[in-house]
Amino acid sequence: MTIRLASSKLCSSLFSSKVNPFSAAYFSTHIVGESPVLVRDFIHAALYDPEHGYFSQRSGSVGVLDRSIKFNQLEGRKAYMKHLDTIYKQSDISWFTPVELFKPWYAHGIAEAIMRTANLSVPLKIYEIGGGSGTCAKGVMDYIKLNAPSRVYENMTYISVEISSSLAKKQLETVGAVDSHLAKFRVECRDAADANGWGLEQQPCWVIMLEVLDNLPHDLIYSKDQVSSWVEVWVEKRHDRSELSELYKPLEDPLIASCMEILNLAKDGTTRGSMAASVAKSIWAKVFPRPRRCWLPTGCLKLLQVLHGALPKMSLVASDFSYLPDVRIPGERAPLVASKKDGNSSDHSSYLDAKGDADIFFPTDFWLLERIDHHCSGWLKPHEDNSSKKGKKRRTLTLDTSAFMEEFGLPSKTRTKDGYNPMLDDFKNTKFYLSVPTHNIK
Repeated sequence: MTIRLASSKLCSSLFSSKVNPFSAAYFSTHIVGESPVLVRDFIHAALYDPEHGYFSQRSGSVGVLDRSIKFNQLEGRKAYMKHLDTIYKQSDISWFTPVELFKPWYAHGIAEAIMRTANLSVPLKIYEIGGGSGTCAKGVMDYIKLNAPSRVYENMTYISVEISSSLAKKQLETVGAVDSHLAKFRVECRDAADANGWGLEQQPCWVIMLEVLDNLPHDLIYSKDQVSSWVEVWVEKRHDRSELSELYKPLEDPLIASCMEILNLAKDGTTRGSMAASVAKSIWAKVFPRPRRCWLPTGCLKLLQVLHGALPKMSLVASDFSYLPDVRIPGERAPLVASKKDGNSSDHSSYLDAKGDADIFFPTDFWLLERIDHHCSGWLKPHEDNSSKKGKKRRTLTLDTSAFMEEFGLPSKTRTKDGYNPMLDDFKNTKFYLSVPTHNIK
């Protein structure tokens, strides 16, 4: 079974431009003002504008269960789905994240992965980006208190980097249910992708990102056929039409250029390879021309650039969707754009339909995520010989959620009476990414 789960984390402003063209006046009728904007800025505004963005308009953007689900008391899948249906009908929440559905066991698996990998001879420091309601933070701290040496818990620090003041308050309430946690936990209400908020942390630390990557802004590039040059896609509001439209400009944006280099995409539209392959592709393009659209995770690149610069010895654990079913929008790594009205969900065929009333979420290309991670660490430089002479600065591992939880979690706790296990059986389209520093970092 494939689960399509919209991220409910309000990671607003994880990507910010130098100039914000989205003044409140522009949102009275449209997301875009008089000046064209890059697609990433359009997406950022459609999702996170403080007054008119999708998450900002939703009163309960992060679903919270009153109590943990007693999976062992459910007969099987049918009983579990009936229980979920009841939960959703009692709430105005469209989706619950895995860490919430499977609390505390999902967070316990993450905590075990950290404990097995961390250098516990130094104080444990954990950052969580987009911490939602604080369920993950509380679960991780609970597990460490119960299972780690007492000195590890007593000396640990858990910092949530959260842009939303309302969620920051909720996180303090959730974690504060255990009095001893509060002295070790704090929330920094700021933009995680703003380097000015970080400083420089030279000690080892962990960074947790759950369902954050899927809602980070992306850019879009376009080519009219298989061999023509790529161009940047911008969004504009034209006076001769009511709908938004795309505008194509030459490649100039540095983040887009960096993403293309990491992907090994040449600006002239070719993929670097043999001359024979290029000639064959050119002939094929003339006979059967086909437009190309490529979505680039520039928001992820920006965030990892900042994290590697501020936390050079960080270890990272991230979880997100590896693919999304039934995507109607064209392009490689295209997003799902979905809205809900009167209890009914509908998918859109254009990202331009999202004007503050629809979620926009992307699949995570974990192969590309690994390359971006290596690039931001300073090891992977496009077009250079990355031989073992210099050595990788990161050790990385990508696991299906089921494999991750079987290795680090307690799957028996989410198993129903007949053996059905929604945490292992339902989330086939999600993965975990683990990245830790090697001895090659300076």
